[in-house]
Amino acid sequence: MKLNLKYTEKFIELSEKENLQKTADDSNNKLHDKTGKGNDFLGWVELPNVIKNELIEDIEKTAKEIRKNIDTMVVIGIGGSYLGAKAVIEALSDNFSYLKSENKMQVVFAGQNLSEDYLYELRELLKNKSYGLCVISKSGTTTEPAVAFRILKKDIEEKYGKAQARKRIIAITDKQKGALKKLAQIEGYKTYEIADDIGGRFSVLTPVGLLPIAIAGFDIKQIIEGAKNIYKKSADNNSENYAIIRNTLYNKGFTIEMMANYNPKLHYFAEWWKQLYGESEGKEHKGIFPASVDFTSDLHSMGQYIQDGKRNLFETTISVKEPKYKLTLPENEENLDNLNYLSGKRIDYINKNAELGTTLAHVSGGVPNIKIEIPELNEYYIGELIYFFEKACGISAYMLDVNPFDQPGVEDYKRNMFALLGKPGFESENLLK
Repeated sequence: MKLNLKYTEKFIELSEKENLQKTADDSNNKLHDKTGKGNDFLGWVELPNVIKNELIEDIEKTAKEIRKNIDTMVVIGIGGSYLGAKAVIEALSDNFSYLKSENKMQVVFAGQNLSEDYLYELRELLKNKSYGLCVISKSGTTTEPAVAFRILKKDIEEKYGKAQARKRIIAITDKQKGALKKLAQIEGYKTYEIADDIGGRFSVLTPVGLLPIAIAGFDIKQIIEGAKNIYKKSADNNSENYAIIRNTLYNKGFTIEMMANYNPKLHYFAEWWKQLYGESEGKEHKGIFPASVDFTSDLHSMGQYIQDGKRNLFETTISVKEPKYKLTLPENEENLDNLNYLSGKRIDYINKNAELGTTLAHVSGGVPNIKIEIPELNEYYIGELIYFFEKACGISAYMLDVNPFDQPGVEDYKRNMFALLGKPGFESENLLK
């Protein structure tokens, strides 16, 4: 993984970066020394180096057994309980795997929304599938996944009987308490623990992310190895440098960061990144607003604004150096599309020049660009990206002097929703009187 800051240089004075270096160093030290805000939730910092082989092997064994007997696994969770797994699975999967019958195992998601149509259509799909449920919730009472699980649990028990259904349900939850933990004990579900010191958006490298990824058929050991490589190279300070640049830009009025990719497989990686940074930094009326675009597609919808709109945004581009496959543009005798000048060129050559041309245009138009390049899209480099962004997020939030590991603002909508729904205990919050 390479961090390229060349296209931020015209926007930032060297002294401005130097002024933040000590703050970044101190913030990094707080993560490792556990002396910063929210230090009860720093278990992820050392995780790549301390995760036990026994746990990885147990997850792989469970995934192997599931893949023998089940063709569809429904992962039930919201926020960090599904976005990390979804991001990695989408990044590593064939773009059209859901249409290819030879890909026996499909991982689908539920509990990440309250759409009645979504749940209805999912249930219709599952009628003709041999399926299981992986429910992920620390408490077991978060509304969206709890609603989905109540419905899907009833369905799976009716389809297979309670005894067989128990073998098809896995719970990832608190190790001691909570509604889901209690239910898992009563029913005898296979369980994995959500560590007390790792919050949801930092949980990709725990069973929360690793089990669904392994069920989908990917090498979780390589993901851990990639994360471990960044952990070992923490002295190289790529995460610090990224945090310094984005905070320097923020101090100069660049308040929106767009993650851009040129590979559609990275769409959900950006969704995971948006939660990581938005929920970690957006407090006390501070923080960079995280957005995302898929290029070149969005150049035909968002490109005009990015080029000529309000100058308060910067881009972070994830670039994949080498695609998995090779495809060249053929010669055409009529050449009505005027593309023969590209005949024999790889599609990726065209894509990379679109990437460079876009970067140069945006930078000249006043949009700084941070480039992060990985050699290829595989488990190892996804593991690198995950840990790099997690580490930089912790540093960056501490540089803003906010707690990266709480989310007090999320509770506001919940209180309102519970009051409107008439949940016992929320009667005093009646918003409509």
